[in-house]
Formats: sequence, C-alpha cells, structure tokens
Amino acid sequence: MKIVHTIPVLRAALALFQHPAFVATMGNLHDGHIALVNRAKPLGDVTVASIFVNRLQFAPHEDFDTYPRTWEADCDKLQAAGCDVLFAPRETDLYPEPQTYKVHPPAELADILEGHFRPGFFIGVSTVVMKLFSCVFAGKSEGTALFGKKDYQQLMIIRRMVQQFALPITIVPGETLRAADGLALSSRNGYLNVQERAEAVHLSLALKALGEAARAQGLDKLDALEAQAMQALTARGWAPDYLTVRRRADLLPPVGSAAAQALVVLGAARLGTTRLIDNLEI
Repeated sequence: MKIVHTIPVLRAALALFQHPAFVATMGNLHDGHIALVNRAKPLGDVTVASIFVNRLQFAPHEDFDTYPRTWEADCDKLQAAGCDVLFAPRETDLYPEPQTYKVHPPAELADILEGHFRPGFFIGVSTVVMKLFSCVFAGKSEGTALFGKKDYQQLMIIRRMVQQFALPITIVPGETLRAADGLALSSRNGYLNVQERAEAVHLSLALKALGEAARAQGLDKLDALEAQAMQALTARGWAPDYLTVRRRADLLPPVGSAAAQALVVLGAARLGTTRLIDNLEI
C-alpha cells in the first residue's frame, strides 16, 4: 500500500489509473470501513482510501481535538484489506489557506435532523468531500465512491451533490455493519464505558420498535409514537435529539399510507458524553 500526504503526490500515484474506487474516512477504522474497502476493490482499477479528520464539520464545542486517531492500526487494517493507496493529508495539505469557498447543500435537506442539531455540519462534510473528490478523481472520466448507510443523511446529501454538479462519480452505499447485539459500528463507540456499551444497543431497539409501531398503527399516530419512543429512551438515561420516521426519498415526514411508502427510522441520542446515531430502513 502506498501512503501519500500531498495532493500532487496523490495525483502522480493515480496517473496511470482510469477508474479509482474511493473510500473517505476520518480514521479510527472499524469493520464497517473495511467492508467498504473490500467492496470497492472490484469496482475500480485502483482502491483508494483517505484518512482526514475534517475540522470544518466540527462545531467549537465538539470533539475535534479528542476524536480518536489510531494511525498505525488503521494502516495495518487497510493494508490487510488490499487498499492500494492511502491519502492521509495534513491539514495544511488539504487546506493550505482558509477554505472560504464552501459547498452549501439545500436547507430543506441539510438543516433537518443532524443538520438541525449540528448547524453547519453538512457544509463541512460537503466541502471536504468535494475537495477529496477533486484530489482523487481529477482527470478521470469516471470513478466510484463508497459511503456507509449509517450516516444516512450524509449519504443522501453527497449523492445529490454529485448529481447536481454532474461529477463523473458513482456513489455506492454500504450497509450498516452491526455488533452481535445489534449496535451499529461507529468510531465513537470507543468512547463508551462498559456499562454504556451494554446499554447502547437500546438505540437500535428503540428504532426497530418505532418502525414496527408506525407500520402497525398508521402514520396518523406518528407524532404520538415518536414522542413515546423519545420518552422511553429518556427513561433509560439517554438524552435523545430525535427518533423519527421519514421518507427515504427526501427525509421529509411521510403522509398517507405507510404501506405505500419506503420509509426509514432515524435516531440520534447522547448516552453519557457520547452521541450515537443510527437508522433502520422499514
């Protein structure tokens, strides 16, 4: 595996390839990341991963400085998975001057759910992804990028960004990987202590129960069902931001018959000092 840190060296390393398959990460890799790398390998003629903790998507009070960085373990995992090129820029490599040009996704998609509780988050995500795409896919007629479904709203925003900018990139979703008890794999799971880790599965259980109730009782009762789900999780010691059923197509609240729509249940909640997110398509 070739490790590169600067944009010119990355482009030189990819010069002989026509169709990169790319997985963007912030490091602290788990099996979900590695599954994306494994899936990427047959989709291009070179497999590229990036590790970059993107300051632009962290609010001042969030965990940028303490976000877990596990460089040596990450490199070992990527090499074992058969990654060809690892792009690991320093902040001054990717942002040699203040990044005043930014990508602003539409408010109706980016300012709801995660965007409501983390203002500006998706501006930071969209901007860094666009810049990483320009680094990896410059001069290529086509490419593939893989993103996990656990970050459901992020995946939708990136898909639409690629579509609207007519980028020659196919976005491939990866299914959420879960631990044996059902907890979605996440880099932030490492913040949980033993007791919190045992409790953490109840976020996915709450989403499953809410989805089943919405299907069984109908969308006209959805407000009450969502409120009940929030109260039940709060009673277990969580501080939920949202537990909600939305349309997969646009993440807006569903109307009409639940049976006639593709829906997704999404949730975000804080357990102790750790904020976890998850979703289930229903």
